[in-house]
Amino acid sequence: MPMMIVALVSGLLFGAGLVVSGMIDPAKVLAFLDVAGNWDPSLAFVMAAAIPTAMIGFRAARRCGRPVCGDRFAAPTKAGLDGKLALGAVLFGAGWGLVGYCPGPALAALSYGDPATWLFVAAMVAGMAAHGLSAQRQAEQRSKA
Repeated sequence: MPMMIVALVSGLLFGAGLVVSGMIDPAKVLAFLDVAGNWDPSLAFVMAAAIPTAMIGFRAARRCGRPVCGDRFAAPTKAGLDGKLALGAVLFGAGWGLVGYCPGPALAALSYGDPATWLFVAAMVAGMAAHGLSAQRQAEQRSKA
């Protein structure tokens, strides 16, 4: 139960940061991506603050033997690029560039009640479910072989 509270508080803090930074406003994100037109560089300042903050957190985590609310750190197990990672990056970028949302800000923006945001999140969840089913089928096929 304490881990659930930490997760809830962390999610709320992350969501609040998205709201304060303007990342849940798709018009602001699309204006940031429009470098050849009416470019809005304000989100660059968000990234400029987020990257050093994350670096400090990752360095602090390396010095700890284990996380405060877990048994071990979940570091990536796979090195290098593959087709799935490249396709995922392309789909992520296409979605972000077309509608101005990525998953975290889209979830936070649900609070506005905009039907377009709800449609985006529904499509995102459907895509995640389709991927989960595909991965499950592939695992079942490998175990039969």
